[in-house]
Amino acid sequence: MTIQTVFEAMRTDAAPGQEVRAADGLPPEATGETLRGSPVDFSHGDVDAHPPTPGARETWLNGFSAGGRQAYTEYRGDADLRNVLAGRLAAFTGAPVNGREGLILTPGTQGALFLAMGACVTRGTKVAVLEPDYFANRKMAVFLGGEVVPVPFLYGPSAEQAGQQNGPDLNALEAAFADGVKVLIYSTPNNPTGAVTGSEVTARIASLAAHHGVAVIVDQLYARMLYPGETFTHLRALPEAPASVITVMGPSKTESLSGFRLGAAFGSPELIDRMEKLQAIVSLRAAGYSQAALQTWFDEPEGWMGARIEDHRAIRDDLLKLFHDAGWEATPPQAGSYLYPRLPPLSVDLGTFTHLLRFQAAVIVTPGTEFAAADIDRIRLNFSQDHAAAVAAAGRIVALAKRYAA
Repeated sequence: MTIQTVFEAMRTDAAPGQEVRAADGLPPEATGETLRGSPVDFSHGDVDAHPPTPGARETWLNGFSAGGRQAYTEYRGDADLRNVLAGRLAAFTGAPVNGREGLILTPGTQGALFLAMGACVTRGTKVAVLEPDYFANRKMAVFLGGEVVPVPFLYGPSAEQAGQQNGPDLNALEAAFADGVKVLIYSTPNNPTGAVTGSEVTARIASLAAHHGVAVIVDQLYARMLYPGETFTHLRALPEAPASVITVMGPSKTESLSGFRLGAAFGSPELIDRMEKLQAIVSLRAAGYSQAALQTWFDEPEGWMGARIEDHRAIRDDLLKLFHDAGWEATPPQAGSYLYPRLPPLSVDLGTFTHLLRFQAAVIVTPGTEFAAADIDRIRLNFSQDHAAAVAAAGRIVALAKRYAA
């Protein structure tokens, strides 16, 4: 594979956050009615509708005021801050975190994922990637020279049909491990579906990985926004968990702190050490001043997180009702702020429909093909938006789908 081929495989045009800005390539019918004004952008959360954690600005300013001492932290992040976060993350996940040797602060969770993959993957490494799952996972594996081994992610009806809880197809996963897979990367809650990997499946992943010597990278970015009645199992806290586990978290969509570009990875000291060496080359450290904002993480005012979850539950339920009333398939997310509905049969392909949404309905969505090549009839919506605007935009999606019905 040439360097040009590698970068072509990165495909950023339809990636979340990459707003479509031109109408090139649209079919003739798209040149008609066009909505003007700012679109509702479901490709990422609206931090104006859901403001950042209280105190984030003040702690950031304190970091700025600290000057060079804060600006030039250790490559893996400020030592005192890591020790504070280690206690909070240990309490949240149910297993000890070594703040000195087993934790690194990164430029966003995206940075953490890349560093973790870079610490585990070299040319020819077989990497199990779930489908659907976070769009960057397979791209990072390809970039690092790994061999991607796709494993179906089962959720909702597909999990029930297979007789298992939400999570990777366990039969396919076991076969992949037996065939030489050495790295598994996956998100729970799953991005894009919002499904949480079940406790029995998580335990099976842990035991299989330990048996086959597989390193596991678990992206738990949305684990704090768990809806009422749902449960979450942290793989790292299981007694059968393999030694080589990295858990990735960060203050992002849930806390509306995405703009600070902060992430954290914790787990195997050996892998964390490799990640620090790589970070020293790639970015030196997470932005020094921004690191200070992590003081607010897991330390929000009493009731703040509960209120945020309730706000998002209300939006989720209204969108689900709208799609279900229209006859669409949409599995309720158990956590996070993502909805992954299946489109009805259309007279245009998915790429064209997402462009039409932008210019005829003033709505931006992420096509399902970003998360699984076979998902040519799904779109992902990040519903961390203004409630009324999100519902109105979803109504326009349904209306446009009717206009272009097959």
